[in-house]
Amino acid sequence: MNISPDASFITIAAAIFFVLNATGQIPLFLALLAPFDQKRQMRIIVRELTIALAILLIFTFFGDWVLKVLGISRPIIGMAGGILLFIISLGMIFPKPGQGVEKLKQEPMIIPLAIPVITGPGAITTVMLYAHETGNALLVAGAAFCAWVPSLLIILAGSLIKKLLGEKGLIAVERLGGMLVCLIGIQMFTSGTLLLVKDYFKI
Repeated sequence: MNISPDASFITIAAAIFFVLNATGQIPLFLALLAPFDQKRQMRIIVRELTIALAILLIFTFFGDWVLKVLGISRPIIGMAGGILLFIISLGMIFPKPGQGVEKLKQEPMIIPLAIPVITGPGAITTVMLYAHETGNALLVAGAAFCAWVPSLLIILAGSLIKKLLGEKGLIAVERLGGMLVCLIGIQMFTSGTLLLVKDYFKI
């Protein structure tokens, strides 16, 4: 994937969708929301993912301004974003064993489901990077929304998907998504490195 100012809408939406990793989050959502009835679970999921979308859009429109204020250059953004996505992908491909999930006694509000489960550092970095690279925050916002809609539907249908795919199926899908996120991260890092070399040597 080429991280460039003319990155396509579909490319951006696909990248955000894989970074959100909705399928990989199904077991966590099911475990955390187990104490609540089905209707309440659906309400919580819709609310938390709506909050997550709002956070994504905030960083899409204002993240580039923050980067400019901090004086962070385009190559550094690409390199840092690539490294971060690569680290996240390793966690998706090689999850740490023995991590238990504590069930919630009260409804979660923003943390941990909206942040960092759905809108984590990887998703925030991705929308900020694309908004900066394309110079078109509206395009990235539209792509983020298009990636968010199937993510919401996947998590709402989490119980059914888990029954159809089983634990091993969910793990396989998450690891496939991790591989794609890894490739995205490496491409970001490579593009950022090449830009840094070009700027340094004035090529």
